[in-house]
Amino acid sequence: MDTTSESEELVSGEVVSVAHALSLPAESYGNDPDIEMAWAIRAMQHAEVYYKLISSVDPQFLKLTKVDDQIYSEFRGNFEKLRVDVLDPEELKSESAKEKWRPFCLKFEGIVEDYNYGTLLRLDCSQGYTEENTIFAPRIQFFAIEIARNREGYNKAVSISVQDKEGEKGADNEEEESEKGADSGGEKEEGVNREK
Repeated sequence: MDTTSESEELVSGEVVSVAHALSLPAESYGNDPDIEMAWAIRAMQHAEVYYKLISSVDPQFLKLTKVDDQIYSEFRGNFEKLRVDVLDPEELKSESAKEKWRPFCLKFEGIVEDYNYGTLLRLDCSQGYTEENTIFAPRIQFFAIEIARNREGYNKAVSISVQDKEGEKGADNEEEESEKGADSGGEKEEGVNREK
């Protein structure tokens, strides 16, 4: 019994220390691989949840934050010509892009929780999260681009694609069931005919 409670305390202590570590400012760390891995895991979990969400409902009606309208308005006011369907990493990561994005992001400090938290962002919104199609971005940048993709209809391709795949699976299953039914129905008929 002591062994179980000791291991539970150890696990609980590790969870608390990881949670504490993730809540500290990034400047307090160098390139600690354990911390980077914890951030990456958390970012991937967020990405998976978000992708499932836009795959299962019409993304045009999603509300990602309490301040979606403000984020979208500020985003399109500052980046009116930025293509959000297929992103160019240079428009997000180059020095000139960072100079333009920084004031935008800082506007949401204290408004959007963890506004500068690292998040995974898809480059081509018609595709999923793959190594080639994903970059690391601040959370507010993710929100701005994904809110725009949702409102402007670009993420609808994801939900339609997933629904089409599910429809094909359903049709395949129905075909298999009707074939099985025809086979078993024929056998029953033969069985009935034999009894007569």
